[in-house]
Amino acid sequence: MIINCAGSLLSLKEPKIMGIVNLTPDSFYDGGQLDSKNKILKHVENLLNEGSDFIDIGGCSTRPKSKFIPEKEEIKRVIKPIRYIIKNFPKIRISIDTFRSEVARIAVEEGAVIINDISGGNLDKNMFPLLGKLKIPYILNHIKGIPKNMQKNIYYKNNIIIEINNFFSKKIFYLKKNGIQDIILDPGFGFGKTLKQNFQILKYLSLLGFQDHLILIGISRKSMIQHILKISHKKSLNATSIIHTIALLNGSKLLRVHDVKEAIECIKLVQYYKNIY
Repeated sequence: MIINCAGSLLSLKEPKIMGIVNLTPDSFYDGGQLDSKNKILKHVENLLNEGSDFIDIGGCSTRPKSKFIPEKEEIKRVIKPIRYIIKNFPKIRISIDTFRSEVARIAVEEGAVIINDISGGNLDKNMFPLLGKLKIPYILNHIKGIPKNMQKNIYYKNNIIIEINNFFSKKIFYLKKNGIQDIILDPGFGFGKTLKQNFQILKYLSLLGFQDHLILIGISRKSMIQHILKISHKKSLNATSIIHTIALLNGSKLLRVHDVKEAIECIKLVQYYKNIY
């Protein structure tokens, strides 16, 4: 599949990497670390040097139990960094991680080329119409509830894979109705799922997306790893690489990660394994 990033065509025939840039003080793993311009630029430089194809910038934490910050605060956190990141790395591809259409609009005006919306358009009715005007790639995430309560009273009427595909099907219909063709699907690990359901999604990943859409995996250092291995987020790099390998074997084409070098090693090994004849 080829996606159009602001006029630049990018093939995702081979898996790609999206490096995480969290500009929040309360993200579950690296919150508060990037608290200055120099730290942000150094982090982005490291991501790019290690081989990241995109960077994903977010200014509002969406970890379980998190509360939304005001829109103005989110804009304040992300817009200036986008400006000086692009100034220093003019060829960079930026994804804006937001569920708010106004944040997305301003970020795209400043140079972002992808919108990554954890709410699948559920939290802002203006998101899909905005996408229709912008005509840029959209990451459609599956979520149950909102971050504040998504891990409480988790219930799915049908099989989790069926429910996620039903969600995707309805959203894709409206996205295409608004003229959006470049749609990337994210099953939303940890966004309103039990531990068992997260691993069911991982096991049956190839059944998602109707074979027509790219699958993004955002699983880096998440709690589904800690719950099984009884380790901290900081000690979960090796386990994350194992999960990434499983996801790649099951068809994922885009990994959203904290650790680019190790993710690329997973891709290289899996691609070599798949191409053996």
